[in-house]
Amino acid sequence: MALSMIMASDPMSKLENESPIILHTALELVPAKFQKSTKPASVVSVIEVTEDDNIVVSKQEDASAIPPPLEVIEDKIDGSLQLCDIVSGVLEPMSGAKKLRKMLLETRELIVCPGVYDGLSARTAMELGFNAMYMTGAGTTASRIGQPDLAIAQLHEMRENAEMIANLDPFGPPLIADMDTGYGGPIMVARTVEQYIRAGVAGAHLEDQVLTKRCGHLSGKRVVPHEEYIARIRAAHAARVRLQSDFVLIARTDALQTLGYDECISRLRAARDEGADVGLLEGFSSKEQAAQAVKDLAPWPLLLNSVENGKSPIITVGEAREMGFRIMIFSFATLAPAYVAIRETLTRLKNEGIVGTPKHITPVKLFEVCGLQYSMAVDKNAGGTSFVDGL
Repeated sequence: MALSMIMASDPMSKLENESPIILHTALELVPAKFQKSTKPASVVSVIEVTEDDNIVVSKQEDASAIPPPLEVIEDKIDGSLQLCDIVSGVLEPMSGAKKLRKMLLETRELIVCPGVYDGLSARTAMELGFNAMYMTGAGTTASRIGQPDLAIAQLHEMRENAEMIANLDPFGPPLIADMDTGYGGPIMVARTVEQYIRAGVAGAHLEDQVLTKRCGHLSGKRVVPHEEYIARIRAAHAARVRLQSDFVLIARTDALQTLGYDECISRLRAARDEGADVGLLEGFSSKEQAAQAVKDLAPWPLLLNSVENGKSPIITVGEAREMGFRIMIFSFATLAPAYVAIRETLTRLKNEGIVGTPKHITPVKLFEVCGLQYSMAVDKNAGGTSFVDGL
């Protein structure tokens, strides 16, 4: 399956023109791989059927799924439901987490994610048709609070920015986000995962640096002991299982600088065994080392973080695909060029008194990138008259 097939080609017409019958059935147990971290939990299964299909509801094994006695039903004279009977019957957009998980499980393609840090950079990535995006922690810290990537931005700033980007388009590409160290011990890690899930984030990487962390492509990094890191992974995994989410948990290690390659592989294997879906070894020292990590951890999917002019050699998309990486993020893909363009423009303004914006970059063009046509359609379809005279 191609990555593009995961995305609905015409999502609005799908919602407006079809009237599927939604049958809510089965309460099932959490899959066996999750039972170590949580007690069995009820999961609502939703099945779409057409009006001509025969509907068969299988007998339930779980006692909680047994219908109430007939006398209880007869007591409800007005035919109303009980509160516990209420479930959603709305056909909703596929969550970003489910999209990302399907991309990993149902395709063999490399998922290329440009690093975005605000609404405009994300809108530009969407305009160009990228299948997924990555919210960079360095970019978020620089753009939102004007600070270096030194553990200054915390959960509030990171989650708020991720939520904004993830919800720009409910049918848009899934967002992977930086989750740093989880911002505390296991309790805080669990809280962070829960907030990211509720914010609509598709997946995030959780690292083993100390709480006073720094960008992965700086020197002087320090990491926590092996068991402390695995405790973070356990807490993150249990949190997403508790919320019954498809959230993709990415285990990241920054131990290469201080503890060496073998310890990195050991940590990632342990994280995999505790439920992490994807691995990330930060700061490869060579292309050969990157390729070896894929082999050593196969068939577990690995993510490659590309930071040009950072600590690692440049690896192209084609090279990463050939090595066998499944996700590739470009953390500074929009932040660094934005700085260059802004600085050049402001230098021109200071020295020449003009900005020099290209003629095709008009206010209307920028607003169109940010969803102008959709906003105009909403107003028109609601009977509004705000745009009858155009723009």
